[in-house]
Amino acid sequence: MDDSEHPGGLSHLDASGAARMVDVSAKADTDRIATAEAVVRMARETLALIQSGGVPKGDVIATARIAGIMAAKRTPDLIPLCHPLAITGVTVDLEPDGDDALRIEATVKTTGKTGVEMEALTAATVAALTVYDMCKAVEKGMRIESVQLLEKRGGKSGDWLARARDIRDDVQRRADEQERWPRREESASPPERRSGGGWTLDRPR
Repeated sequence: MDDSEHPGGLSHLDASGAARMVDVSAKADTDRIATAEAVVRMARETLALIQSGGVPKGDVIATARIAGIMAAKRTPDLIPLCHPLAITGVTVDLEPDGDDALRIEATVKTTGKTGVEMEALTAATVAALTVYDMCKAVEKGMRIESVQLLEKRGGKSGDWLARARDIRDDVQRRADEQERWPRREESASPPERRSGGGWTLDRPR
């Protein structure tokens, strides 16, 4: 067996280009966490049916959540070169995203020698596929989109945060700040117009 590295730096290939499972025996065990998301885009009526519990197959949210958790545990059976890991925790959350989509967020934790990014991505994806399966009799035109890693923590490469998550957290933080500050009472009279240099402060003359 050729244990030398691929010249392009691809860890799952040896120097000859053959696939291999990366040897992680020399790595230290560290706490690792990864979060991924997927979005299922659908008609407004379909989302309303899911929320009301009216889908003929049953509880879409509960079924998709269980499917995502099961998928995280079976990731090495689906992705050939993934290591079997002792997963210590999996959460799968499904929430409406506007009035025409379900957003799925999956978080996986472990303490080990390699990360759980693929487990989080697999959980989010299979949960999304389950939503489609549960609702396809109602709507076949649903779209699964925005499958992506949002963040990973731990390991030699350190922490990583996706820009999409960064933006979303910033928007939420600003919204929370606005809720904490009392709103100013609007004046009954319009603001005074002041001018200077041939321009008013609200619009040009």
